Amino acid sequence: MQWSLCLSVLCGLQSLSVDGFLPFPLKSDSVRAIPASDRYARQTARVAIHYLNYLAASPNNLLILGEVTKATVKGVPGIGHKYYIEFTTDDFKTNQKVGTCFGTVFFQSHKPRPAVNVNCTNNNSQNQINDDDYNLYEKIKQQSKPITANEIPDSFGHIDPSHEPLRDLALAGSSLVMWEKSTEKMHYYMAQVKSVKQWARRDDFIDFDYNILLHEIPTQEIVPCHMRVIWYPGEPLKVKYECFPLSRSEESEEGSSGSHSEEGSASYGNF
Repeated sequence: MQWSLCLSVLCGLQSLSVDGFLPFPLKSDSVRAIPASDRYARQTARVAIHYLNYLAASPNNLLILGEVTKATVKGVPGIGHKYYIEFTTDDFKTNQKVGTCFGTVFFQSHKPRPAVNVNCTNNNSQNQINDDDYNLYEKIKQQSKPITANEIPDSFGHIDPSHEPLRDLALAGSSLVMWEKSTEKMHYYMAQVKSVKQWARRDDFIDFDYNILLHEIPTQEIVPCHMRVIWYPGEPLKVKYECFPLSRSEESEEGSSGSHSEEGSASYGNF
């Protein structure tokens, strides 16, 4: 299976009008402001963060949503809903504010994932991120045996400090999965790394095999996925994944399962 990258979207205007799940019905080609605290505004911002995190391709440059400061949504006739959104980002590890972002997230019918076009400021030091990535890479490469681990975090929510980089790399890779699976009404968090093992390679890349659990919002379903993440500092992140069917009749409509392989661009550094 070849690595590839395409930018597209999911969940269309016609199906939305039939389902009637949006709290703000739109007329064709109309624009409506929505409260910054609205669930759809915040979830849409998180889709953009998944996209940015995947492109960052760094376990040391993970960002989370701070707050949404402005959001509007436009109905595009026969195509879908386009959100214009402004939000702040925080550092995943420190919770310190990192920057601001503005752009669009377009949920479009008969397309595989939301289209994201976003620009951000980033106050984190890229040199420090590069150093941290390289130091982590060297530490992994110096291991005498392939790394394996289970249950990150464990059933009590505890994460062994030595497992945090494994979790962080899983977060970077799973951002592709969560971005691709997101729709206008379905969003995802990585809940747990069930297991991880390292594959030996003859080249310079690091190769991890993950089994992860995604938390689906708002259904509260737990979605198991198998994911292969291949990483080298400063290079695009390579991800192959397969998520397994949910026990819901609407699964096929929502695209809840699938097998994909992607290679992203590491030219932009935000989660």
